[in-house]
Amino acid sequence: MKSEPPFSTKSVLVEHITRTLALVTLYSVVLAGCRFFAYELRFDFLVPEQFQQERLVSVAFSLPVKLGALLLFRQFGSLLTYFSVPDLLRIAAAMAIANLASYLLRLGLTPGMISPRGVILTDFVLSVGALSFLRLGFRVYRERFGQRGQTPGRKAVRRIAILGGGDAGAQFAQEAQSRPSLGLKPVFFLDDDWSKHGRNIHGVPVLGSPEEIIRLRKEYPIDSAVLAMPSAPAKRVQEIYKVLSAEGIKVEIIPSMAELATGRVQVTKIRPVQVDDLLGRAAVDLRSDDIAELMRDKVVMVTGAGGSIGSELCRQIASYEPERLLLVEQSEGALFNVESELNDSGYGSTIVPLVADILDTPRMQAIFERFKPEVVFHAAAHKHVYMMERQPGEAVKNNTTGTRLLAELCAASKVETFVFISTDKAINPTSAMGASKRLAEMHLQHLQAHGGGKTRFIAVRFGNVLGSSGSVIPIFKQQIAAGGPVTVTHPDVTRYFMTIPEAVGLVLKTAVLGTGGSIYVLDMGKPMKIVDLARQLIELSGLRPDEDIEIKFVGLRPGEKLFEELQHKNELLQPTGHERISLLAAQIPPAPEWAERCVNEIERQVTTLEPAQLKLAIQKTVPEYRPHLDQV
Repeated sequence: MKSEPPFSTKSVLVEHITRTLALVTLYSVVLAGCRFFAYELRFDFLVPEQFQQERLVSVAFSLPVKLGALLLFRQFGSLLTYFSVPDLLRIAAAMAIANLASYLLRLGLTPGMISPRGVILTDFVLSVGALSFLRLGFRVYRERFGQRGQTPGRKAVRRIAILGGGDAGAQFAQEAQSRPSLGLKPVFFLDDDWSKHGRNIHGVPVLGSPEEIIRLRKEYPIDSAVLAMPSAPAKRVQEIYKVLSAEGIKVEIIPSMAELATGRVQVTKIRPVQVDDLLGRAAVDLRSDDIAELMRDKVVMVTGAGGSIGSELCRQIASYEPERLLLVEQSEGALFNVESELNDSGYGSTIVPLVADILDTPRMQAIFERFKPEVVFHAAAHKHVYMMERQPGEAVKNNTTGTRLLAELCAASKVETFVFISTDKAINPTSAMGASKRLAEMHLQHLQAHGGGKTRFIAVRFGNVLGSSGSVIPIFKQQIAAGGPVTVTHPDVTRYFMTIPEAVGLVLKTAVLGTGGSIYVLDMGKPMKIVDLARQLIELSGLRPDEDIEIKFVGLRPGEKLFEELQHKNELLQPTGHERISLLAAQIPPAPEWAERCVNEIERQVTTLEPAQLKLAIQKTVPEYRPHLDQV
């Protein structure tokens, strides 16, 4: 005879019935007591003799009605130890309906013996309060005591200082207190707002400003500090971090406001401070209704969907509820990664992953004929300066010819908006990569002026993005992990940096306000010295620059600039409808015959001309280009 498995359907059913009966019994005792006690309150604890019997009838009559209302509002299917505002509202609605129903029923069935209205109102308040306190008590027990026995390997408790007494800091403290399994004990708050000093937040005192932590940690020992200021300017975060790191205090940070708003992470998911947090740029809310209007119920295409910019474009566009989001990518591995992420985020029914090369015109034509995209974001590109410097033909093929072919296909297919991701390296270019991007910009201006149809062709220039593949930060991290040295080209070299989400958010905003044939420049803040960035990364790794990790200067490579520029000498920037987006004024489109000359003299010669010859051919078309010519 086979033994019954420990978790059989029968045993689960028996356990469920047992728990339901126990819950019915518990609720019955509470609700009967509330109706009984309501009479005591109504008559100041001296219930007249004529109401003694009526009270018993009232309890017996109202109890099944209340239990039925609770069943109707699914309160017997809820776990006792989980209680929140929606549960409170459901309990209140159930008790209101039950009291009204029992009053009307007794009015019809026993008109000579009904409960006083004061009793009914008092009973409603008592019932809602008693059930809520009961459920809340079980929740508190679970959070404070129930988890302790379930986590034998519970973390050692860390004493922490919370820097930031706003909503995020208060929520973090509340979660840390209610969940002992996190192993976090808030000791004190520090905040820039002096009006909060001397007060308590969830029982934790606010003792002063963040800079006072040096003095306070002697009186109130702490193991680490948590920066709970998701909406604070990064410059302020940088100032506080320097004070803490100089004192040797371990510093962690809660997620950014953008991460918290999406619901992807919780406030308790603290992490080490990263260089993005210290960028020094004030946060700005980039989500808007006009972007939603551009994307919603449209077929949107993103080329280069597996890249750093392309994948973030897909993440943000998907959240605006397009009808279809076409993910065009040449690398199947990169496409697989972004498809998997978007599937996990719940966008599987919206996205269409497409392995395709933008230079493969028949394939791209088939995609356009089948899916009919209405908005196209073109992020596919070769972007590595030094690699493209040694093979400029590949930069021209992908960045220039690929953009031209895609733009012509968009014009023929009557796409509404085409947004091209350009670069600040297209300004007075010294690299083949920058020059190829400048040629692409000129193709778009030519097409807009001479046969672009109804399509708006927009180009957006911005600088380096933090953490993108092949950028300095991943390289520096690898070098630090290997023990150094960290290689920097020149002690004075500077670059503009943006975070990937901010850059993409501004690109989407540009797609809304941009006019056809125009080039837009994103506000990239102040340039940062690469050597300072290297030092910050070393310090964030818990090491000391030039002591633990050497910084080595290796010299500028061919095609690289000492500093990046925002505009050509003949270009003027003028404001737009957004403070962080500027328009290049007085842009003159190329002459009608320019495109044919560019195709014949440059694009069709990429496989026959030597690198130096090809660069000289580009210079004839882009006079501001200053190529590096190898002396071979």
